[in-house]
Amino acid sequence: MNADLVIILTAILVSTASALVGSFLVLRRMALLSDAISHAVLPGIVLAYWLSGGERATVPALLGAAAAGLVTVVLVEWLTRTGKVKNDAAIGIVFPALFSLGVLAVSLFFRNVHLDMDAVLYGEIAYAPFNTLNLWGREVPESWLVMGSLTLLNLLFVLLFYKELKLSTFDPGLAAALGLAPGALHYGLMTLVSFTSVGAFQSVGAILIVAFLIIPPATAYLLTRRLPVMIALAVGVGVVSSLAGYALAIWLDASIAGMMATVAGLCFTLAFLFSPVEGYLTARLRRERQRLEVAARLLVAHLAHHDQPVPEGEVLEEFGWNPRFLKQVREKARQAGWLEVVREGLRPTARGLAMSSALLEPDP
Repeated sequence: MNADLVIILTAILVSTASALVGSFLVLRRMALLSDAISHAVLPGIVLAYWLSGGERATVPALLGAAAAGLVTVVLVEWLTRTGKVKNDAAIGIVFPALFSLGVLAVSLFFRNVHLDMDAVLYGEIAYAPFNTLNLWGREVPESWLVMGSLTLLNLLFVLLFYKELKLSTFDPGLAAALGLAPGALHYGLMTLVSFTSVGAFQSVGAILIVAFLIIPPATAYLLTRRLPVMIALAVGVGVVSSLAGYALAIWLDASIAGMMATVAGLCFTLAFLFSPVEGYLTARLRRERQRLEVAARLLVAHLAHHDQPVPEGEVLEEFGWNPRFLKQVREKARQAGWLEVVREGLRPTARGLAMSSALLEPDP
């Protein structure tokens, strides 16, 4: 089977599974908790490996990871409810402790097996084509089976409980009043995050799974305010990051997982700067246009109170503007057809007088 296809499809499945649950984490302001879970599942994996007698099995690892993820969520929420520490501090306390416990267990008791810290942290998606299972007489990449199943599971969860997830995300109080059990949905979502994290460990490692859980949904959040569109955009950003990241990694002979995470970060940067909804530069340009329009209307209203053209020097003195800003305001008003420049100064046009009259008329 083509190795490039295996790697690319594995990355797409990981990014898609992550985007489906990560979108709700971002909306619930729990993005850092996904980072905590993706690291804290390690002791659960180690425990499952020990209980299964050292067998390399995916199902026990998934169950152990889910248990560790739920323990992480419960401990974080318990610490937060005590009122002694804030939520972010509770996350910072719980996940390093659990992750360190897992690392110690690996280094002390499983030194000669496949559970090594480099694989957990970084993974190596380039090895995905070599990890295969025999399915109906054909060799199928294990990553396809695992991540394909998890992607389908996450998709079914979102589709079946979409209304409940949406309501409990934006108004958990109302969801509880309507009997939708937001607590059960919360722990179900965290369980799927745990499943997705451990399912992607062997292929991509903790760093890329955290990137795919947070960055594409955060990017989509900057681009839209509609939940279905946000989920679709998050999936799309993950797919683009997978394809472009792999192509750039091959071209530059760099880390595949690292390049995919870098491309996802670049997508977020572009959305942060240029998003029509929440883009930093877009918002600044919009505010600047609004500022100029308000100033232009104010200038025309001022000119409308004079029978003769008003010299620009008098306008500068009246409003306290600098010449550069006055020039921008004058051009804005001229483009709108509100004023004209004559030898004596500035005067409003008929259109400007009409606008000024409408602006100064009291509301009925």
